[in-house]
Amino acid sequence: MNEVQAPAGVTADAEAGVLAASKGGLKGGGLRGRMRGGGLGPVALVVAGGFSVQFGASLAVLIMPRTGAAGVVALRLALAALAMLVICRPKVRGYTRADWSTVLIFGVTMAGMNGLFYQAAERIPLGAAVTLEVLGPLALSVFATRQWINVVWAGLALAGVALLGVAGFGGLDLAGAAFALGAGACWAAYIVFSARTGRRFPQADGLALALGVAAVLSLPLGVVSAGAKLFDPMTLLLGAAVALMSSVLPYTLEMIALRRMPASTFAVLMSLEPAIAAGAGFLVLHQALSLVDALAIALVIGASVGAVRSQSRRKVPSA
Repeated sequence: MNEVQAPAGVTADAEAGVLAASKGGLKGGGLRGRMRGGGLGPVALVVAGGFSVQFGASLAVLIMPRTGAAGVVALRLALAALAMLVICRPKVRGYTRADWSTVLIFGVTMAGMNGLFYQAAERIPLGAAVTLEVLGPLALSVFATRQWINVVWAGLALAGVALLGVAGFGGLDLAGAAFALGAGACWAAYIVFSARTGRRFPQADGLALALGVAAVLSLPLGVVSAGAKLFDPMTLLLGAAVALMSSVLPYTLEMIALRRMPASTFAVLMSLEPAIAAGAGFLVLHQALSLVDALAIALVIGASVGAVRSQSRRKVPSA
């Protein structure tokens, strides 16, 4: 069988290594134990996380008139970091310089992913932003996989994205599209460094520390952008909801799922998020879809389904 050969280091981090990522969810038996025993497969966990993050993003767009995109990012990451640090209580001693370098890069990619995405969502419809953003995970999937068929699925997804550039969503703001593509690149890096962090830190400790790094990077920009509005009680309440829906819950579900599926499968499952985002945009933000928009999203979803089916036919090598 013909195979696409990816560099060994990238493949190890993005596929085999990611199975070791997050050796637990939250501390204690609670959520982690129920996810193991409740019969929910990793695909269901990723899809549930997708619904949570996209409806959280819709709520975030509603907050933007109060705080701007930078203010929303600051609220989301700061409150999510606070919650995860309180829940996980990660230790800070006993780690090497390489461990801290990994978690620092993970936090930087998380800050970049969120900051660029919300800049995009402020300028273009939510469905379009997420459709462009998933090019990052799809590129990772093609690069990490060893099957030619996934190149076909990635090409199908690119065809869907091309429709957006030609006629979809009434013509896209170029800056918004560029921000979305940048967020996609950060998303691909997030998947890789989530794997590395999960191998180096127990349970969700690495995630909590990385969120702290992302919050430290984002909070000054949010304060400069929104000023005192950032600390309005109603804004803080809405920000807490965004942090829970868009960070704490989906990141935890994803890290649990990543222990039980290859990174390439996880990456292509992210292709379902444009449809979820378009539905959230329609229901919450009243962003209508044209026939071309729906076709573009359908092509991306078709690529996701095809790639997942291809992965399900692979024999998972024994550890």
